[in-house]
Amino acid sequence: MGRSGCGKGTQVALLQTFLATKDETPILHVESGPMFRDFILGEKFTNKHSREIYDNDDLQPSFLGCFMWSKALLEQATGNEHIIFDGVARTLVEAKVLETAFEFYGITKTFVINLEVTREWSEKRLLARGRADDASLEKIDKRLNWFEEDTMKAIEYYEKSPDYEYVAINGEQTIEKVHDAVRAFVEPLLSKTAK
Repeated sequence: MGRSGCGKGTQVALLQTFLATKDETPILHVESGPMFRDFILGEKFTNKHSREIYDNDDLQPSFLGCFMWSKALLEQATGNEHIIFDGVARTLVEAKVLETAFEFYGITKTFVINLEVTREWSEKRLLARGRADDASLEKIDKRLNWFEEDTMKAIEYYEKSPDYEYVAINGEQTIEKVHDAVRAFVEPLLSKTAK
């Protein structure tokens, strides 16, 4: 988890490579951002309405966020993989629904990595990235606003809950240093969860 531009995608890719060196367990990577970007291209009523929300840089409703990762789990989960959620959950409601999925699948312990970056750092990174949805500071600020208003509630929930192993990592370091911190958090947990 973390603000837009904090490097979640980069760190997920590095984490997948690291996990592959530890065992041969398959990895299911669930990332809601690309799912939404594909979804809004559809021509049905819900797709079009979701596109309006996206074009206005507003937060998609929790039921759609839950639909995205639920669909990925329903279609791809085998019960024998590492599951990495990237940018999930975006709201407290979504976090609590996700918890019911963990219960359903018998996942008794989950690990939350929060890549912490300042708002200013995120703004600079997003403007430099040059993606279509990062075209202006006004667009970026709307996303950062809903992160602070909505996603932070989910992060605080994970941080305070005894059901989650939570760590906050300084995301403003080099990619390598962030990855080292992620590995330092994850590696001891792998032995705890080994079957």
